[in-house]
Amino acid sequence: MNAPELKLDAAKTALVLIDLQAGIAALPVQPHDAASVLANARALADRFRALGAPVVLVKVAFPAAPGGLRPITDSGQVQEAPEPAGWSDLCPELGAQATDIVVTKRQWGAFYGTDLEPQLRRRGIDTIVLGGIATAIGVDSTARGAHERGYQQIFVEDAMSDLHADTHESTCRSIFPRIGRIRSTEQVLAALA
Repeated sequence: MNAPELKLDAAKTALVLIDLQAGIAALPVQPHDAASVLANARALADRFRALGAPVVLVKVAFPAAPGGLRPITDSGQVQEAPEPAGWSDLCPELGAQATDIVVTKRQWGAFYGTDLEPQLRRRGIDTIVLGGIATAIGVDSTARGAHERGYQQIFVEDAMSDLHADTHESTCRSIFPRIGRIRSTEQVLAALA
């Protein structure tokens, strides 16, 4: 089945990039390396900026104990040490601009406990274009929050990646098609022409 042609109204569409920050982009990600994800994210951000459409750069900074989440899990992964200096700094490859909206989240998803929704609503945004790292964590959690809030969504498959190729592919195959449309960077750029 061929995907229908994508057309985006820049006046009602925002680019939301998840966790493209120093500590996360340094991880070994798959199936797209971080440099490719950042290059595609930058191409998208530059186009959105040129059109006067919002660019939202979301980063995560987990609160230090005792206020931080400490769930009991089967994975055994618990963040005990504070984040290293610069861990939550946005990647310079994004070319952040003063006009960009920067959102700091404390959870996986970008809507809970942040001002992301009011930032989008006051600008009349009804569609978000999503990318970032990691596909099955921050991007997926944000996408589910966006779905619950009624946003149309475009997932830029080559502007996101994960710690494991299979979780990226599974999310793109099983979750994202149920709540939005999956496209490439090239297709999104063409849809904004």
